[in-house]
Amino acid sequence: MSVDVVTFGCRLNAYESEVIKREAVAGGISNTVIINTCAVTAEAVRQAKQTIRRVRREQPQTRIVVTGCAAQTEAGNFAAMKEVDGVVGNEEKFHPRTWASSGKIAVSDIMTARTMHPHVIDSIEGRARAFVQVQNGCDHRCTFCIIPYGRGNSRSLAIDAVVFQARRLAANGYREIVLTGVDITSYGADLPGSPRLGTLVKRILSDVPDLARLRLSSIDSVETDPDLLDAVANEPRLMPHLHLSLQSGDDLVLKRMKRRHTRSDAISFCEQVRRLRPDIVFGADIIAGFPTETEDMFRRSLDLVDECGLTQLHVFPFSPRPGTPAARMPQVDRGLIRDRARRLREKGEFALSRHLDREIGRRRRVLVESRALGRTEQFTPVRLGAPVEPGVILDLTIKAHDGRQLLAA
Repeated sequence: MSVDVVTFGCRLNAYESEVIKREAVAGGISNTVIINTCAVTAEAVRQAKQTIRRVRREQPQTRIVVTGCAAQTEAGNFAAMKEVDGVVGNEEKFHPRTWASSGKIAVSDIMTARTMHPHVIDSIEGRARAFVQVQNGCDHRCTFCIIPYGRGNSRSLAIDAVVFQARRLAANGYREIVLTGVDITSYGADLPGSPRLGTLVKRILSDVPDLARLRLSSIDSVETDPDLLDAVANEPRLMPHLHLSLQSGDDLVLKRMKRRHTRSDAISFCEQVRRLRPDIVFGADIIAGFPTETEDMFRRSLDLVDECGLTQLHVFPFSPRPGTPAARMPQVDRGLIRDRARRLREKGEFALSRHLDREIGRRRRVLVESRALGRTEQFTPVRLGAPVEPGVILDLTIKAHDGRQLLAA
């Protein structure tokens, strides 16, 4: 065995795992498993530690190195694990010389990172769509979020570098590219001329004509710019699906989270974008059981699903992250948090089923992700009627659904 990477967390981690593996091999290491961690919840950290212990049991002679956001924020905790041979920080993981070192901990102060360097990749292993990292870090300090301390402040990749990467991936046969980062709607503030995300989107679509589909990862609606909205309205190759970082439907909770939007802002944004692009669908992140959340506050989050017309929910039971202000606030009972998360998930299942009902009988263009599964332009999963090679786009009629995914004729 040479180098394997086990990835937790977001699309950004999936993209970076490709770079990490390449740089680790370039550093000359072998017989190593790299655990690329996520820090967004305590559960994500727990799962990473569980995996580390399992790998050590199954591969006692293999070297285990931990990197990623949890390694950055909890370097000492991971280094103290007897199963771990090394801990590598979020800046260091991109340098071959780091992987060649025999030191136990290589983690610097992430807040000193000021620039973002391009990491060109040719493919994403095992995936039919490709990711392009356009931004890293975050300048905001939401009271529940540990990620800025794992990723540092916001920094962006120059437009020309993004276009080069997108062109390369399209030339290698990828029909769809997803722009990803920690806070992609803050894109460009640190670059000369301060271009916005909409500028970047239009340049990619203009300069990479062979790219069939461009998709955005999670966005912060309050940061959207006029060019981005124009692209949503007028660029058919920009996919009609937006995943929104909403977090709550109650204004007081949003204020205590230090979010920059209100409930009415979220509803107005969805109404505006739906007028611009009637076939668009919205997903959203919502936290259940944020400190001080009452039943009435929680119900406003439930109601927001209908008022924004959401179809896909990522539900996060609140998880106090050490070092964040929310961890010091009055906590909601854990059992109540679990119950609210369950109710939110049930609401999300109902919203998804309602969306699936509306899709029956429609013709949809579906990107095949595996021999049996694809996704529409709205990112809705589709079970294929017959096996198809991944990576192609098919025009299919939707005949039914099973409550979770569409079924193609």
